[in-house]
Amino acid sequence: RAALPAELTAMQADLQDAMDHGALGLSSGVFYQEAYAADAQELVALAGVAARAGGVYATHIRDELDAILPALLEAAGTARQAGLPLVISHHKCAGPANWGRTRETLPLLEALARDQELGLDVYPYTAGSTVLRTDLVDGVIDILITGSVPHPEMAGRHLADIAREWGVTQQQACERLMPGGACYFQMHQDDVDRVVTHPLSMIGSDGLPHDERPHPRLWGAFPRVLSRYWRDTALLSLELAIHKMTGLSARRFRMSDRGELRVGAHADVVVLDPSRVRDRATFEQPEQFSEGIEQVWVNGVLSFVGGETQERARAGRFLSRSPS
Repeated sequence: RAALPAELTAMQADLQDAMDHGALGLSSGVFYQEAYAADAQELVALAGVAARAGGVYATHIRDELDAILPALLEAAGTARQAGLPLVISHHKCAGPANWGRTRETLPLLEALARDQELGLDVYPYTAGSTVLRTDLVDGVIDILITGSVPHPEMAGRHLADIAREWGVTQQQACERLMPGGACYFQMHQDDVDRVVTHPLSMIGSDGLPHDERPHPRLWGAFPRVLSRYWRDTALLSLELAIHKMTGLSARRFRMSDRGELRVGAHADVVVLDPSRVRDRATFEQPEQFSEGIEQVWVNGVLSFVGGETQERARAGRFLSRSPS
């Protein structure tokens, strides 16, 4: 159900407290059951709190399947009414019936961007990863289990194989495995390429570190952009590929002195070999360091070198919103 008035007031107070402590803005996940009932009034009321503090509104939209266009319009309307920038989280056109529809969604976003500030993020894979849900099991796409509370031994196995072994349908197997997580091979490579190379997009891993067998994007998303989209296919220049992973992200989320190599900026630096950089993480073996990453400096402290993390460095800091 949608929030009651008293509940909405409490959420606004919590959000205001977070914004006062430097939060970047409001993120919603109306795709998920827990938040799906949130109506436009509730979302605009909350986004308004973030707007008044100079924040942004990021959202995993309500539908990435057949109703993706209305879902994008809803997100844009929320941000426009509240008066703050919009970020569409990990934009995709999911499911074989929707393959190719980035030819519709990207022009729509371009048109919306003429009247309001918006952007989107994307990860460079044709599989997504989220919680196990029976409504995402269609018997057509491949589904790889990343974790299961009642059956942890099934992590890393394909749902179709588990269902066959148990003598049940894939939906019944999914129900037995819940709660849990999975990788859903539901996007087309051409759509992913269009989004990655679009001027409005930035790169995000959307990585989930708690899964037993995580999606390889957790370990390989950013080097994969450099190897696939710059070196191997030349769909992006090296400068633009890096910008989509650094400066553009910092600007979208209002973080000053981040994402740039210049005097006065925080020294977050990756030293890499452009001839060798590539991801090694796979769906079969996802927890693998990438090749060609020689050093990583976090806030001026050497934190990764020679293939090893410097565990005592602990140089990470809370990234707060810059004053508007």
